[in-house]
Amino acid sequence: MAETDFDVIVIGAGPGGYVAAIRAAQLGLRTACVESRETLGGTCLNVGCIPSKALLHASELFEEANHGTLAKWGVKTTGVELDLPTMHATRDEAVKGLTQGVAFLFKKNKIEWLKGHARFTGKDAIEIGGTAYRAKNFVIATGSSVTPLPGVEIDQERIVDSTGALALPKVPGHMVVIGGGVIGLELGSVWRRLGAKVTVVEFLDQILPGMDGDVRKEANKIFRKQGFEFRLSTKVTKAERKGESVVLTMEPAAGPSTGSGQAETIEADVVLVSIGRRPNTEGLGLDAAGIQLNKRGQIEVDHNFRTGVPGIWAIGDVTPGPMLAHKAEDEGIAVAENIAGLTGIVNHNVIPSVVYTMPEIAGVGLTEEEAKAHGEVRIGRFPMMANSRAKTNREPDGFVKVIADAKSDRVLGVWMIASVAGTMIAQAAQAMEFGATSEDIAYTCHAHPTHSEAVKEAAMAVRGLPIHI
Repeated sequence: MAETDFDVIVIGAGPGGYVAAIRAAQLGLRTACVESRETLGGTCLNVGCIPSKALLHASELFEEANHGTLAKWGVKTTGVELDLPTMHATRDEAVKGLTQGVAFLFKKNKIEWLKGHARFTGKDAIEIGGTAYRAKNFVIATGSSVTPLPGVEIDQERIVDSTGALALPKVPGHMVVIGGGVIGLELGSVWRRLGAKVTVVEFLDQILPGMDGDVRKEANKIFRKQGFEFRLSTKVTKAERKGESVVLTMEPAAGPSTGSGQAETIEADVVLVSIGRRPNTEGLGLDAAGIQLNKRGQIEVDHNFRTGVPGIWAIGDVTPGPMLAHKAEDEGIAVAENIAGLTGIVNHNVIPSVVYTMPEIAGVGLTEEEAKAHGEVRIGRFPMMANSRAKTNREPDGFVKVIADAKSDRVLGVWMIASVAGTMIAQAAQAMEFGATSEDIAYTCHAHPTHSEAVKEAAMAVRGLPIHI
């Protein structure tokens, strides 16, 4: 085999790509991974999931100390100051450690890192910086990037995307977040805790599109109580830099001619554009490989992650489905196993999602609205204010909701708002993966006192028999 020939070449070293490369190498396949960044890990590790969580945690600590939360627990602090450069340094440290960890795993598993941009020149060949490489199998795992908003030009100074919002040199007096989805609310939370006024402008009539209706309504109430201002059913038509500020022009989502209101302006120090993400497929030379995109610019694959071209596979954000790092990771393992002749499977009906605000918001499976469209359901709810650990920790906001099939009792979905919902949702996902009923969860002993007891109580509530309410 020539130096430029491989069993597998993975294009993209994000959560899906690097995991696929590692598993392929573990299975004895000669593997290479193409990545143009200076570090591995893709958007998630470099400018997404990881650095945002570092700032979320740091900003929570600052708010607890600065706004008197610690004092209520008998921990009195004086002279609390924000050292933003140090906070940013902790973010950089987390990114550096984890990206270096991936690089170590590449060396450990003898994966060749092909640095640069890949472009298909045929069904079994790519070119990177003028060098041709061939492989028996290619895995496209190029991820996604920020969706642009017409009329709003990002300059990464006053008008930023999620990457720019992670590195603001000072706390803005007023931040406007365009988009009431996960990323906008998380990053808005960071800067609100650090002292910014935050206004969220959302085109739809409610925040967190795609999530359970009860969760969306409750989250709206909680965020408003925290100081968020929401402008719902509103669209931004223009953004203009004026010195050290930005003037946004907005109008009702239905249009100014509907009688629901006229265009208006709002001024901000920083505007965060966060209206979603789009697949990274440009510049890959997919035509040369014979791959066509669907109407949303995605690569269609079958259950085994095969494209319509033999030997070319695709995973993660470039394929249909939720754009989540853990979905891509599971697909990375599965596609490598399929390439190796094993059976790699991902159950796309059980992919949890989490919003890392405070409290956290999490869900897995069907929403109540989706479940009711399929048939009769039974719902169990339990408020966190009735959970002993949450009450003791003074974390009363939120609830757990279990949605079960009315006939079989099989759990169809679980949704929750709680301080540690992101951790709690794993139990629900595992239960659903094994086809659990609400009764299975209700009769599983949970440690006391823990937040997870609320999951047990919500499952008991499906039959109308919770204990602590």
